[in-house]
Amino acid sequence: MKKVIYFLFFVVLSVGLHGQNLPESKTKLKRADFNSSRGLEGFETNTSTADPTKNNLESSNVENLDDAKARIQDYQIISHQRDTTFVDTTLSIKKEYKFNYLRQDNFGTIPFANLGQTYNSLTHNFEATQDMPLFGARARHFNYMEIEDIEYYRVPTPLTELFYRTAFEQGQLADAFLTVNTSPQFNFSLAYKGMRSIGNYVHSITSTGNFRFTTNYTSKNNRYQARGHFTFQDLFNEENGGLTQNSVENFQTGEAEFLERPILEVNFENADNILLGRRFYLDQRYNLFNSSLGRFLPSKRNDSTSKSRLNVKHLMSFEDKYYQFRQTTANASILGDAFKSRDLSDKTTLENFYNELQLDFYNNILGSLQVNVNNTNYNYGYNKLVLLNRNTISNRLKGNILAAGGKYTKNYKAFKLDGELRTNISGDFQGNYFKLNGEIDINQDLSAALTINHSSRAPNYNTLLYQSDYINYNWQNSFNNIETQKISFKLKYKELANITGDYSTINNYVYFKQDEVSLQVQPFQNSTAIRYLRVKFENEIKFGKFALNNTVMYQDVQSTSNVLNVPEVNTRNTFYFSSQLFKKALYLQTGITLNYFTKYYMDAYSPLLAEFYVQNETEIGDFPRLDFFLNAKIRQTRLYFKVEHFNASLTGYNYFSAPTYPYRDLAIRFGLVWNFFL
Repeated sequence: MKKVIYFLFFVVLSVGLHGQNLPESKTKLKRADFNSSRGLEGFETNTSTADPTKNNLESSNVENLDDAKARIQDYQIISHQRDTTFVDTTLSIKKEYKFNYLRQDNFGTIPFANLGQTYNSLTHNFEATQDMPLFGARARHFNYMEIEDIEYYRVPTPLTELFYRTAFEQGQLADAFLTVNTSPQFNFSLAYKGMRSIGNYVHSITSTGNFRFTTNYTSKNNRYQARGHFTFQDLFNEENGGLTQNSVENFQTGEAEFLERPILEVNFENADNILLGRRFYLDQRYNLFNSSLGRFLPSKRNDSTSKSRLNVKHLMSFEDKYYQFRQTTANASILGDAFKSRDLSDKTTLENFYNELQLDFYNNILGSLQVNVNNTNYNYGYNKLVLLNRNTISNRLKGNILAAGGKYTKNYKAFKLDGELRTNISGDFQGNYFKLNGEIDINQDLSAALTINHSSRAPNYNTLLYQSDYINYNWQNSFNNIETQKISFKLKYKELANITGDYSTINNYVYFKQDEVSLQVQPFQNSTAIRYLRVKFENEIKFGKFALNNTVMYQDVQSTSNVLNVPEVNTRNTFYFSSQLFKKALYLQTGITLNYFTKYYMDAYSPLLAEFYVQNETEIGDFPRLDFFLNAKIRQTRLYFKVEHFNASLTGYNYFSAPTYPYRDLAIRFGLVWNFFL
């Protein structure tokens, strides 16, 4: 079956090799750059109305290339949602925030000590637009690129980007990207992000790779369009289980002998885990008609300003992924009794084949209306049965889900309305979601938005069924659907203030925690409602060549169960200086960033499950993290230099990313992003 799917995928993508998706009408134009493997470092500028048959991009203040025939605005990037951005090689504070392993702003998270390890979440987003369970092993998915993270391109000349950053001890992080239009109708891109880092603590080697191939085709008459991608991703981590309790105490003393981190003892010396995934994705559409609406209405008047089009679309994706935890000898003192003592291996697999058929009608007066039906064929599980306490734990969750949904979008002057809904019609998993969003530009400086979201979906696969060589990590549950309702708002005034907030109600919340009897991590379902409030304030104050950039988040959880823990305050403040030097041959940016969050019961980490779990015994937080950075731009090259956590020895050794997992010590890092316009 896999070989047939792979063959059909490449046959469809190879038909013609001629074209490229053009921006659709009312496309959002954004300034962006390629400095993100998951997406673009972009920020929205003015919205314009573009003719889908022309390449009309508004002029911008970004620099032009030396070749007058190829403007920087012509190097286009098309998102999964078909928003169009273009390359921006300027240097800004937002790009400083995104110059990291994930290549995206990681506010609201805190990384583990080594590059390529997981991140602990300081905030949670309960807005859901899926009606199916997720795979599980969520701690391994921070650097796993989903369908929505893949971008497509259109370029007048070949474009290359090289990204490099130093790792910890031996190793490096590199990301290379190339995109080419072989003709105005056909584009392809190749990219690979590879990383290896030994780390400062023993048995914490990380090695990850993210390969991406995309292609984009449009027929010469613009009636048929196709785009697709292939990804191969492998994310490997040695797992040391954190420091032993004695080593935690030695770490906190700050004594000179323990500043040599390799001498600190860890819980595991023989364990690792890996997440590996392959995905094929295809999005194709055919334009049934594209003409004046007056031709189809019983009227003598043909309104040439009223235009319509009707598209039929097909989406297909096939994803094959697995997560595996391995350990050479069992560790009963930490993970409990096991079925065997040597060569333990827990491998969980998922095959997911998705097809969707859409009918999309657009009219510039009525708006855009889409109806769709889709089918998901899933096969999750293991290759064995487990008999435990006279109960048989099955090895598979497999079946077909048939669902239907729709979308509507309408722009009227300064107001935009869009909505989306979907519900499962048949299959073993019930699920549905609904989202309604309204945005308005009150004036040139002030805009506001309001969103309502409801969802109901089954918990993740690994909470429903899990098998392991460790006895207490075997379960099969029949949890109720997780129900969430969320209302959110956004208010933006120039660059001076950007206020966002949301209020969520979560019922039947599923979480991991230690069982009170076995003391091993297992999934549980909360029986009471959780009410969760978040408010985030962002602004930047400039005075001459100096600026102060602030991001502050306040959070409050109302619940009697204490199963959702977040810090009350999380803040990031950057004071920096920027200026042109050497007759504008070099642009310099330098400053200091403060990160801080209040104490709270931070989630602990399970290396066997690659999941975070609730704990209410150890409070972590209330330690500042200060970073000094010096960045420069020379033509299309951005250079980055940073001294991370330079206050480590000054404010005390009480910094942790999770219980028993220390945060990073002082480190000097540097790297670059280099674009070539050939």
